[in-house]
Amino acid sequence: MQIKLIILDFDGTLASTEEANMEAYVAALAEEGIALDREEYRRRYFGMRCPEFLQEIGITNPEDMDRIRLRKIELYPTFFNTVRLNEPLWNFAQDFRAQGGKVWIVSTGQKDNIANAMHYLGIDEDVDGLLTSVDVAEPKPSPEAFLKAMEIEGVTPAETLIFEDSPVGIAAAKACGAAYFKVVL
Repeated sequence: MQIKLIILDFDGTLASTEEANMEAYVAALAEEGIALDREEYRRRYFGMRCPEFLQEIGITNPEDMDRIRLRKIELYPTFFNTVRLNEPLWNFAQDFRAQGGKVWIVSTGQKDNIANAMHYLGIDEDVDGLLTSVDVAEPKPSPEAFLKAMEIEGVTPAETLIFEDSPVGIAAAKACGAAYFKVVL
């Protein structure tokens, strides 16, 4: 079976965004009078969806959560100077695309955050599709987003190759039945 679709996770796979995400959270939470320890964030929270992260650190009021989430999104681009593209993976994906393959980004991240980071990196025009947490009912580790990208492109799991870095992403890749590579930046 020939691979027809490559699916790339964004944060931690296609782009190193940990620093920018962390600094945006640190700044947004500081405005609320909450100190966020950077090492604890790296160790315990990176890759966690915003609502779950905020609940984990004790913020449960929906209005507070929404205000902090929106402020984090607003602050995120100010830290893009720390974002780095995984050049070897991106070049591989673009070579695959030049040969007629399809390349999608599927992430649990916020759509605005990913779109802004892709634009900053100059890659927003070079993918065939983008699915994020707002596009599915169940985020990773559910395979729903991967399966949705496959359905849109009319391919099977056997015709799909997924690149992921996180345990939830790997679990989703396994659950959908596609081949996958674990990426370590």
